[in-house]
Amino acid sequence: MTSPKPQKMWGGRFERPPDASFYEFERSWQFDRRLLPYELALDRAWAQAIVAAGILTQEEADKLTVALGEIEVRAKADPAWLDNSQAEDVHHFAETALIEKLGALGAKLHTGRSRNEMVATEFRMYTRDALRRVRAAVVALGRSIEQQASQNLAVPMPGATHMQHAQPLLLSHWLLAHGEAFLRDAERLTSATAAADYCPLGSGALAGTAFSIDRNALARELGFSRITQNSLDAVSDRDFALEALFAFATLAMHLSRLAEDMVLFATPEFGFIELPDEYSTGSSLMPQKKNPDGWELIRGKTGRLYGALFALFTTCKALPSSYQRDLQEDKEPLFGAHDQVLAMTQIAAATLAATRFREARLREAAQDPALVATELADHLVAGGVPFRESHEIVGKVLRAADQEGMSIREMPLTALNKFSSAFGDRIESALTIESALSRRAVPGGTALVAVQTALASFRQRLVDIEKHS
Repeated sequence: MTSPKPQKMWGGRFERPPDASFYEFERSWQFDRRLLPYELALDRAWAQAIVAAGILTQEEADKLTVALGEIEVRAKADPAWLDNSQAEDVHHFAETALIEKLGALGAKLHTGRSRNEMVATEFRMYTRDALRRVRAAVVALGRSIEQQASQNLAVPMPGATHMQHAQPLLLSHWLLAHGEAFLRDAERLTSATAAADYCPLGSGALAGTAFSIDRNALARELGFSRITQNSLDAVSDRDFALEALFAFATLAMHLSRLAEDMVLFATPEFGFIELPDEYSTGSSLMPQKKNPDGWELIRGKTGRLYGALFALFTTCKALPSSYQRDLQEDKEPLFGAHDQVLAMTQIAAATLAATRFREARLREAAQDPALVATELADHLVAGGVPFRESHEIVGKVLRAADQEGMSIREMPLTALNKFSSAFGDRIESALTIESALSRRAVPGGTALVAVQTALASFRQRLVDIEKHS
């Protein structure tokens, strides 16, 4: 049974009710009901604040607190109550429920405050929690990367630039490259959380409340570390939401890049990974198919995150000072972006953890002689040849080897010395994958010793993020 349309929070000035179609158009309850837990927490804190201001007695505040608890319990147990509500917004819903329970006392709670400051406060509370949830998912993804890097520590693979074989890498180095991007995402999420950590409550509609409200006490009660400094700015500032959306969009971009690599690695042409059954799909027509749909959907959903960011940028770009109703459009982009990026990160973590890397195929691909061409140039440099000249010489060697239908490893030393006597009488060590890897032992390099150090650092930074979550 549908509940009757509740009493409006602003109707005294009007002779006629809103047009039914307009009321539906301007309602936000359908999506801002997500803020109900924050609304009820704010209401409890406000009740105590206006006791201190002499507006309520402690007994009245206690009755309000009990009623708010009852509303919270019913909201969790009775979804149909929420689904059938005709409330204009989350504030309207809570106030109507209070008035139904307590009559005039329920109507007293809104004294000295505005929906403008309430929604700004609740949206910040939601955003902080959303960012923390996503950051926890990023840490879980980091754990999957750490696990795979540890298990595949010394497995070589071909590294590429421009999608062409370039130089050999360790698979663990490749995994940690993605890990570094996700650690930066964790830092951005932390920074965005701090940007949301200002409490606007007490700002009124735009000019501040006229009652003696202890704003700092309110902030502490609601888990904020500080208050906003200007009431006019506080009710209209959505920078924190833009920062959250930017952090989400950048995380989605990094997830999409990992997804692209994994989709390529799953192809028969690469054959570097075996897709896990649990996170793959088949074809309705072709029985042999195992498709990387999880990774493809991660890649595809990234566009939604970009759209959410630019939707809010567009909403905010030309707003005059103070609160404008355009800002009702701030929540759906962030709600949707949070839901999508959280699911994307969780699926990426689980899929990566369940993936098997094909060591034999990776080692085979890493033996491509073209990957050690730079080693040959460096060998000449060690013999006194300027690098730019050695680069030219090795390029000619490669062209000659192609024309002869052989690799540079197969070229006789006598043939190499025709290009330059600096090749000397031994070059075998310069043309091995082991030599190419071990020589790059600088911090951040792909040598085993460097990657072991990087893995230990990566592991510790994940621990540090968890400690400060």
